[in-house]
Amino acid sequence: MAEVGILSEDARVELIEGEIIDMASAGTEHCGLISQLTRFLVNAVAEQAHVRVQLPVRLSDITEPVPDLALVAPRPDFYKRRHPGPNDTFLLIEVSQSSLRYDLQIKAPLYARHGIPEYWVINLAERQIRFFRSPNSGQYTEVATSDTPGVVTPVALPTARIDLTGVLDE
Repeated sequence: MAEVGILSEDARVELIEGEIIDMASAGTEHCGLISQLTRFLVNAVAEQAHVRVQLPVRLSDITEPVPDLALVAPRPDFYKRRHPGPNDTFLLIEVSQSSLRYDLQIKAPLYARHGIPEYWVINLAERQIRFFRSPNSGQYTEVATSDTPGVVTPVALPTARIDLTGVLDE
């Protein structure tokens, strides 16, 4: 949208099912956690995936969310010619401070409908991570919640080990 002049380059919005949605500005804890997770993800996946931070994923012509973090298939051009799509996407992560209901009720089914294999929602208010896996018929069939996450292996990257120990500590 910014590329064709519809929105300014610094607009904090995403396109969901044809609707432009304003995104809340991120608080200090939200930003810090994204930085922490970025380091963990880069170290864990090495060359197996690209780590994208607050960049669009194109699910369809009318849906282009901007997750906090994404693990996508590596490409030599680093997605300079197009945004990753559902078939390129291994994992999407949202850090929820004020957007929990939206992330659970709108984004989880949306990502499941588009076949995103895994989605994590980090709930800062309740200090929990909800893991969504195995999309089928527009919903995730495996959902687990943890308030003491440890080492996690993404479904699409079975050799990657992401140590989430302590990410929920204040």
